[in-house]
Amino acid sequence: MTPSYTYELPITGISAINALGHTRTTIVDHLRSGQSGLSAPPFPLPFTTVSGNINHPLAPLPPSLKAYDTRLARMIQHLMHQLDDELQSLRSRWRPERIGVFLGTSTAGAATTELAYTHYIKQGALPKDYNYKTQHTFGAALEIIRHLTGAKGPGWVVSTACTSSAKTFGSAARMIATDIIDAAIVGGVDTLCAMTLCGFGSLGALSQTPCRPFSEKPSGINIGEGGALAVLERKGDAQILLEGVGESSDAYHISAPHPDGLGAALAMKRALPPNVSFAQIDHVNAHGTGTQHNDHMESKALHECVGDAVPVISTKGYTGHTLGGAGATELALASWMMLDNFIAASVGSAPPDPKYGISVVLETTPAQLTRVLTNSFAFGGNNICLCLRAV
Repeated sequence: MTPSYTYELPITGISAINALGHTRTTIVDHLRSGQSGLSAPPFPLPFTTVSGNINHPLAPLPPSLKAYDTRLARMIQHLMHQLDDELQSLRSRWRPERIGVFLGTSTAGAATTELAYTHYIKQGALPKDYNYKTQHTFGAALEIIRHLTGAKGPGWVVSTACTSSAKTFGSAARMIATDIIDAAIVGGVDTLCAMTLCGFGSLGALSQTPCRPFSEKPSGINIGEGGALAVLERKGDAQILLEGVGESSDAYHISAPHPDGLGAALAMKRALPPNVSFAQIDHVNAHGTGTQHNDHMESKALHECVGDAVPVISTKGYTGHTLGGAGATELALASWMMLDNFIAASVGSAPPDPKYGISVVLETTPAQLTRVLTNSFAFGGNNICLCLRAV
């Protein structure tokens, strides 16, 4: 099976923020202890659910970027600050014109527009400081990173629902392979907003309680906010290597995955580098939403590809589904577990459904991980699998 993309690209920096915390240390500590970050939503809703909320204060943008200042923008700025040392090193190695920016998001600044519309309903006018172009659009998020880093290379925003930020790794890898750029800042972020929660509620997909991925008793999805960024380079001091990006699109249904997981399995096969087999995969970080449709199809794909012995987890019981930020978030979590030599418990999964035929990890487990797959699947049948290798 010919991979969509394979190469040994160094990931030289990783940052993340989500319901588990705002630094690598706090996030890893909660993963290791099996402590979920899910709690009650931060704003009222016409139904009961839980969500993954970021409770850490987010600093405002500098005066020069005041027009862009939103919760999404502050999350991006926080992620950038976590990478201060790596970005300084990046700028010393590569010309600004050779540094790309590829960002994934699903809702962009929709939460800010919701607040502005609420103000309009109550006051009869939009807030004086509301600017749709700089506070809502996808391009605004891209401009923030360019302003903060000085990167002047090619860039774009990917919005393919739940695979958005995973696809940015493929975008950057291809641009490096064709010698258009030497390095890229990649990843994605999403904030909670009523539109998303009510939308999933209308589909009957939301869980009233913490989600239960691959469980005998699936309860539905939880939505979270957060994201992650990574620095991907042609060469450099790698923390983790990106070995492969597998992509497929089965276009089976606008919101339901193919029941047999055909596209999911194809993406996993395409993520494998040449001369690497599934027998060499030590662990899979599954998409694992906790919905019956996803878990059923993904378990079929997993069973076909890695069998019933490779350890599988979903981290959505910790963070909720961060939508456009999910692919990058889960790459960050998978990478940090590789670096710290453990596999977190798949919280909420007990007891796993035996008919799925996969090995779901229920307790934090020490593990020397050489090669890991991380899956992201989206509405419309868009499927991504990233292959990571320890250095």
